Amino acid sequence: MNIMTTTDDYGVVSEDATLTLERLLPGPIDRVWSYLVDSDLRRQWLAAGAMEQRVGTPVDLVWRNDELTDPPGTRPDGMGEEHRMTCEVLECEAPHLLAISWGSTGGVTFTLREQGDEVLLTIVHQRVTDPTVLLNVSAGWHSHVDVLEAKLRGTAATPHWDNFVRLRGDYAARLAG
Repeated sequence: MNIMTTTDDYGVVSEDATLTLERLLPGPIDRVWSYLVDSDLRRQWLAAGAMEQRVGTPVDLVWRNDELTDPPGTRPDGMGEEHRMTCEVLECEAPHLLAISWGSTGGVTFTLREQGDEVLLTIVHQRVTDPTVLLNVSAGWHSHVDVLEAKLRGTAATPHWDNFVRLRGDYAARLAG
């Protein structure tokens, strides 16, 4: 069963080139938190990399997007088999808040808030000023969270790369308007 994208699933970009994406996920909150901070669980939807839950510690993230879904879909031109980035933990208040640096942008904040049996995940990716990067970041976060939601719900995700390409087209139209 594939997750169907609804209008509410799309991220919103504010005037300061900050993307905010929210998704309601099945709880409990500690389970969702573990998918943010545990390397083995995080690699199933985003990127591997050991993380100390302590401010100031480095996190070496390793993306292998071909491994996220089976099948992975068709990898777009220009996307490698692996991508690496070193980040730093900027804030950590388990199991509610994790903020990390993120390349040349203003960083990423993950906030978890319980809503009954579910958990509202809010991702805020700050100051992504390059329009091409913003397009890839928007589609990337959305497609990765689709995989996370499928994992947490025990369903099959849409092939990652096919979903990413489709979402990149959707976000190109949304960001142009």
